Amino acid sequence: MALTRIVVVALLATMAIPVGAQASPRPAAAWTGPLSTEGRYMVDATGARFKLKSGNWHGASGTWNGSGEVNDPAQHHAGEKSDQIPLGLDRAPMASMIESFRAIGLNSIRLPFSNEMVHDTRPVPDAAVRANPALRGKTPIQVYDAVVAALTSAGFAVILNNHTNTARWCCGVDGNERWNTSQSTQKWEADWLLMARRYRDNPRVVGADLYNEVRRNVLDDPNWGWGNEHDWHAAAQRVGDRILTEANPDLLVIIEGINWIGIPADGFPHGRPTMEPARTLSHTLVKSRKLVYAAHFYGYTGPNHSGATGVGETSDPRYRDLSRDELFAVLDRQAFFVAQESGSHFTAPLWVSEFGSGGREETDPKSRAWFENFVDHLVRNDTDFAYWPLVGWHENRRGNGWALLHWDSAGNRMSVDDGDDWRAAAWHRLVGATGKTGAVPRTDTWDMLAPDHGDVVQSLRMRAEPDWDSGARKAACPDGQRLTGLARTGGHGLCTDAGLVADSLAHQVVRDERHVTSDWASGYTKFQCPPAHVMTGYAMRGADMSSVLCQRVSRPLGTGGRTVWFDRGDNRPAGARGGDFAHGRFKGQCAETEYVGGVAWTGRVVGRARTPDALYCVALNAPQ
Repeated sequence: MALTRIVVVALLATMAIPVGAQASPRPAAAWTGPLSTEGRYMVDATGARFKLKSGNWHGASGTWNGSGEVNDPAQHHAGEKSDQIPLGLDRAPMASMIESFRAIGLNSIRLPFSNEMVHDTRPVPDAAVRANPALRGKTPIQVYDAVVAALTSAGFAVILNNHTNTARWCCGVDGNERWNTSQSTQKWEADWLLMARRYRDNPRVVGADLYNEVRRNVLDDPNWGWGNEHDWHAAAQRVGDRILTEANPDLLVIIEGINWIGIPADGFPHGRPTMEPARTLSHTLVKSRKLVYAAHFYGYTGPNHSGATGVGETSDPRYRDLSRDELFAVLDRQAFFVAQESGSHFTAPLWVSEFGSGGREETDPKSRAWFENFVDHLVRNDTDFAYWPLVGWHENRRGNGWALLHWDSAGNRMSVDDGDDWRAAAWHRLVGATGKTGAVPRTDTWDMLAPDHGDVVQSLRMRAEPDWDSGARKAACPDGQRLTGLARTGGHGLCTDAGLVADSLAHQVVRDERHVTSDWASGYTKFQCPPAHVMTGYAMRGADMSSVLCQRVSRPLGTGGRTVWFDRGDNRPAGARGGDFAHGRFKGQCAETEYVGGVAWTGRVVGRARTPDALYCVALNAPQ
């Protein structure tokens, strides 16, 4: 006869994990770091799909609410005082905690930290590591090091997450709204280089989650592409490139969307852009196949609702107020599209790096329905995820309740699997869902060049060369890619490796018509690459064409080409991949079986800039 739920719960509540015990973790999981991306999937070093089934082990980013005595547990979120280290190390041995993570189906951990933690040289209090005495006398970052080492030794992937500037609970108007709210951008970048280098030799430290929930402070919004000090698109691009070139070329660069803009009051513009801006302005890293996009969703927030009650609350619906179909449509529009729509400049894996719901004490039917529906959407899209929070405290099985695993002061564990947590069925439906496994076929890459506010030279080879057109605004495809499209105005371009991986051979800069072989744009000035070269970049002075960058390739190429005019409208192949790489502008694009061999422009029209008007598209394959 099966035990009743009451008896099972009572038995589990008495099963304490001895406070001093340090069981050896089980053997490492069968995967090989580092990770990269193939289209919408993350893959390990063997090319096999690695789906992030993650939890957020918070605490190192801080739990203080920002008022009252910092050493008073009552002034910390939910009374859980973390002392700037992952929560629970005072209550259970680290090895047994990690085994509990594995038991509920996780393979990876998002590990938040604050910039303050990185530089705090004070040893953590002995009480904060009571269940892990080997950590006594260590600074917060040294404890963080030990946690990273233990997790990765046990086979978990670890994602470093810069959660806050200061060691204060996130996320409101708290001094942590942007990467540079309580510190300079320069310090933020330096700290990321420090952290990326710190774990460079550990291939299971797989990602850099650049900043958490970028949002409005009292006076200012963040933006996506304005080119100022609040431009999150530009800041993420720059630090991501620096991490890959100066610190650790193997890390995934994980970029969250914008979490909130506007004044949260009825009658004022406001909302949660999330990943929507990436549809028209995405990121092109200096190293391809390293970009992951991330988003957060909770039932108590909404597409135009801050999640507040009282001050900051609006009449907009929360996610939990939406019907199942309405919810799915909004989720797809805000974030899931980046993984759903393949072959676009914005295509990338989507990692829902935070979602969660109250546990045993959550009785609101809307909140419960939202969690069930959200899990269903994660399952149907085979989406990578990270639950928030993974670890919490309890006393007599009462506490914050949101965590999947709780420990009390005596080391007794309370789990989502204890038989009394309504989330258990949905949780196991999620971690046990079938999805893409095994080898992921190599995919074509499509990337946008957007030199809106300065150079966008994404070729490592060209970055190492002298400035090829001093004083001009330059754009160059990442190494291995070629130019396949241009916008008539605005300077945007489209790069790809479809059909041809461009070799890193000699390059030429073309500033005149010396290589023009036929009058393929009569009356127009033409910049044409020499034979055996494909166009990989361009330069502009203001809006005027200044030069083009041509890369030599080793394979035989076609010779005769065709002219693609885009001076009076879009001229792109039917069903062209790559997406709208220059939203609202006229665009020209060669077929995937072609390369850009030249670009034409004119200065004959008085008062009109010398912007691109036509492309010379040449067959990739030489005639047999």
